[in-house]
Amino acid sequence: MAIVDVTVIPVGTQSPSVSAYVAEIQKLLANYERQEKIRFQLTPMNTIIEGELPVLLEVIQEMHEAPFSKGIQRVCTNIRIDDRRDVSRKMEDKVEKVQSLLDKK
Repeated sequence: MAIVDVTVIPVGTQSPSVSAYVAEIQKLLANYERQEKIRFQLTPMNTIIEGELPVLLEVIQEMHEAPFSKGIQRVCTNIRIDDRRDVSRKMEDKVEKVQSLLDKK
Protein backbone atom coordinates (compact mmCIF):
# COMPACT_ATOMS: atom_id res chain seq x y z
CA MET A 1 0.00 0.00 0.00
CA ALA A 2 1.26 3.47 -0.88
CA ILE A 3 0.56 6.90 0.50
CA VAL A 4 0.56 9.84 -1.90
CA ASP A 5 0.66 13.55 -1.21
CA VAL A 6 -0.96 15.46 -4.09
CA THR A 7 -1.38 19.17 -4.76
CA VAL A 8 -3.28 20.24 -7.88
CA ILE A 9 -2.74 23.88 -8.85
CA PRO A 10 -5.02 25.38 -11.52
CA VAL A 11 -3.21 28.26 -13.25
CA GLY A 12 -5.03 31.25 -14.74
CA THR A 13 -8.18 31.21 -12.66
CA GLN A 14 -10.41 34.29 -12.43
CA SER A 15 -9.78 34.54 -8.68
CA PRO A 16 -6.91 33.80 -6.29
CA SER A 17 -9.25 31.31 -4.55
CA VAL A 18 -9.10 27.72 -5.78
CA SER A 19 -11.50 26.19 -3.24
CA ALA A 20 -14.13 25.38 -5.89
CA TYR A 21 -11.53 23.31 -7.79
CA VAL A 22 -10.46 21.60 -4.56
CA ALA A 23 -14.10 20.76 -3.75
CA GLU A 24 -14.58 19.23 -7.18
CA ILE A 25 -11.51 17.04 -6.69
CA GLN A 26 -12.71 15.99 -3.23
CA LYS A 27 -15.98 14.78 -4.79
CA LEU A 28 -13.97 12.70 -7.24
CA LEU A 29 -11.97 11.19 -4.36
CA ALA A 30 -15.12 10.48 -2.34
CA ASN A 31 -16.40 8.42 -5.26
CA TYR A 32 -13.23 6.30 -5.24
CA GLU A 33 -13.49 5.95 -1.46
CA ARG A 34 -17.14 4.78 -1.70
CA GLN A 35 -15.87 2.05 -4.04
CA GLU A 36 -13.29 1.17 -1.34
CA LYS A 37 -10.41 1.74 -3.77
CA ILE A 38 -8.71 4.47 -1.70
CA ARG A 39 -8.79 6.39 1.55
CA PHE A 40 -8.06 10.11 1.55
CA GLN A 41 -7.61 13.09 3.80
CA LEU A 42 -7.87 16.76 2.87
CA THR A 43 -5.36 19.06 4.57
CA PRO A 44 -5.08 22.86 4.34
CA MET A 45 -2.32 22.56 1.72
CA ASN A 46 -2.81 19.21 -0.08
CA THR A 47 -4.62 15.90 -0.17
CA ILE A 48 -3.21 12.63 1.15
CA ILE A 49 -4.39 9.47 -0.59
CA GLU A 50 -3.80 5.88 0.46
CA GLY A 51 -4.19 2.76 -1.66
CA GLU A 52 -2.55 0.46 -4.15
CA LEU A 53 -0.10 2.36 -6.35
CA PRO A 54 -1.70 1.56 -9.75
CA VAL A 55 -5.05 2.84 -8.47
CA LEU A 56 -3.44 5.93 -6.94
CA LEU A 57 -1.78 6.80 -10.25
CA GLU A 58 -5.17 6.50 -11.96
CA VAL A 59 -6.73 8.75 -9.29
CA ILE A 60 -3.92 11.32 -9.62
CA GLN A 61 -4.50 11.52 -13.37
CA GLU A 62 -8.22 12.19 -12.78
CA MET A 63 -7.37 14.82 -10.16
CA HIS A 64 -5.00 16.51 -12.61
CA GLU A 65 -7.64 16.47 -15.37
CA ALA A 66 -10.46 17.86 -13.19
CA PRO A 67 -9.59 21.59 -13.56
CA PHE A 68 -9.29 21.19 -17.34
CA SER A 69 -12.91 20.01 -17.41
CA LYS A 70 -13.83 23.36 -15.79
CA GLY A 71 -12.17 25.37 -18.56
CA ILE A 72 -8.72 25.89 -17.04
CA GLN A 73 -5.99 25.79 -19.70
CA ARG A 74 -3.00 25.06 -17.43
CA VAL A 75 -2.64 22.82 -14.36
CA CYS A 76 0.45 22.07 -12.27
CA THR A 77 0.32 18.97 -10.09
CA ASN A 78 2.85 18.11 -7.38
CA ILE A 79 3.08 14.46 -6.33
CA ARG A 80 5.06 12.79 -3.55
CA ILE A 81 4.81 9.00 -3.20
CA ASP A 82 5.70 6.91 -0.14
CA ASP A 83 5.62 3.30 -1.33
CA ARG A 84 6.96 1.06 1.42
CA ARG A 85 6.73 -2.63 0.60
CA ASP A 86 8.30 -4.33 3.62
CA VAL A 87 5.34 -3.50 5.90
CA SER A 88 1.75 -2.37 5.43
CA ARG A 89 1.08 0.93 7.17
CA LYS A 90 -1.81 3.35 7.04
CA MET A 91 -1.67 7.14 7.26
CA GLU A 92 -2.68 7.07 10.91
CA ASP A 93 0.02 4.53 11.76
CA LYS A 94 2.75 6.89 10.62
CA VAL A 95 1.37 9.74 12.72
CA GLU A 96 0.82 7.50 15.75
CA LYS A 97 4.44 6.27 15.60
CA VAL A 98 5.80 9.81 15.79
CA GLN A 99 3.30 10.70 18.51
CA SER A 100 4.40 7.71 20.58
CA LEU A 101 8.00 8.90 20.39
CA LEU A 102 6.94 12.38 21.51
CA ASP A 103 4.92 10.96 24.40
CA LYS A 104 8.01 9.13 25.76
CA LYS A 105 9.69 12.41 26.70
